[in-house]
Amino acid sequence: MKAATWRVVGRSIPGPMALAVWLLVTVPAPLVFFEWTHRWEENARVGAAVWWTVAAAPVLAATVAARRPGPRRAGRALVAAVVAVTLVSAVFVGTTMAVYRWVIPLTGSAPWRSVLVGSVLLAACGATVGHPLARGRERPDHPPARRGYVAGAIVAMVGALLGQATVQLGAEGSTESQDWVEYGAVGPYAASASHSGGLRLPAAGRYAVFAVGSAPRDPDCRVTGVDQVVVSATVVTIAPGDYGGDYASYAWVASFDVPVPGAYSLSCRTWDQQASYTVGEIPRIRGAVGALIHWPLIAVWLLGAIPGLLIIADTGWRRAERQSRTLM
Repeated sequence: MKAATWRVVGRSIPGPMALAVWLLVTVPAPLVFFEWTHRWEENARVGAAVWWTVAAAPVLAATVAARRPGPRRAGRALVAAVVAVTLVSAVFVGTTMAVYRWVIPLTGSAPWRSVLVGSVLLAACGATVGHPLARGRERPDHPPARRGYVAGAIVAMVGALLGQATVQLGAEGSTESQDWVEYGAVGPYAASASHSGGLRLPAAGRYAVFAVGSAPRDPDCRVTGVDQVVVSATVVTIAPGDYGGDYASYAWVASFDVPVPGAYSLSCRTWDQQASYTVGEIPRIRGAVGALIHWPLIAVWLLGAIPGLLIIADTGWRRAERQSRTLM
């Protein structure tokens, strides 16, 4: 590939702000929208989520093509710009599709080939429309330093919050359906307001502790066996919910291991004395999001804040570049 072609493609790569908006529209937005518009026992469908990506592709291409510097009227320049912007948009679309295939594989199926082909065609149309919209003069592609830092800080904070929500909603939507089996519970929901509840665990292995309803998501739960060996339950960092039956909503808040089957007792200490917790099978969550719910919360926040941090870094780099040009 010629150097000139690489320059055309390089000028067509969206900046950090466009990346942040793209991630917002194609990943958190479908999950949050579904949570707002559907009943709690329903799961988000991957088919509905990926069509958000199809709708966003031409908007991205038109915006990038309109902001791309260079000659506007030459036919060769138009073709080069459309091809470059379409290729970059295809990379963005492919990345989002990979997220829904391997990171957050929601329930249902999607026409992946139709999504990719349709997105690329719409991106080409968007680039064709967006290219002539900009004026012939070159325009600055950087915000003032103060505005860039403020925008980056805001995007980083919003991204951190949305990152946590995306992991939670993505884990809920990526859970495989399973029969609800309860092995015991503690709290007023179980029987009486006692401090412990009985468990009858059928096999050795790992079990989940679920919060019933609005019970706190960070309990200090302990499981005691007949030999008085105490096993502490490990709290799930980002507790996915919407599990259970028709009468109550359950959230997976902790898990523990037992060496042998048999009778155990469960006790959970929390600030809410009326809270109830129950024990069942570990939810089977597909994709990498099943591991993300166990990450330290600070790591998930940093992951969501990456677009904002990139905006801050890009602003600092452009400011330093302008200062070096001034000194020359």
